[in-house]
Amino acid sequence: MPLECINPQDLPTPQTYSQVVVATGSKMVFVSGQEPEDINGKLVGPGDLATQAHQVFGNLGRALAAAGARPAQVTRITIYVVNYNRDECLPIIEKARIALFGDHKPADVVLGVATLSPGYLIEVDAIAIID
Repeated sequence: MPLECINPQDLPTPQTYSQVVVATGSKMVFVSGQEPEDINGKLVGPGDLATQAHQVFGNLGRALAAAGARPAQVTRITIYVVNYNRDECLPIIEKARIALFGDHKPADVVLGVATLSPGYLIEVDAIAIID
């Protein structure tokens, strides 16, 4: 199932996501917000956004695989970041994101939030379309 990623000429061209993703397929997969927890439910990287982002995107990949989906089939993600500062946070998040998605650029939204669970700095959910 191919996804068509579109960046209209009259909108800015983002580096790590697509403005529009058109998907066709027979099954939708909704992945709950993945938190920076290890397999035992323990927080990883307290106070360290890079470590937590790496864990969150790794968990997202594992959740997708459990549903029979690949990262390349993700159409949209939502990224929640505590005390989000674009200049400080975005490069860290993008590095972790690229580790999972490579060149694939699903549509996304980044939301700065006041808080998540205590000590948690980032959470990411996803929608994928598979055949």
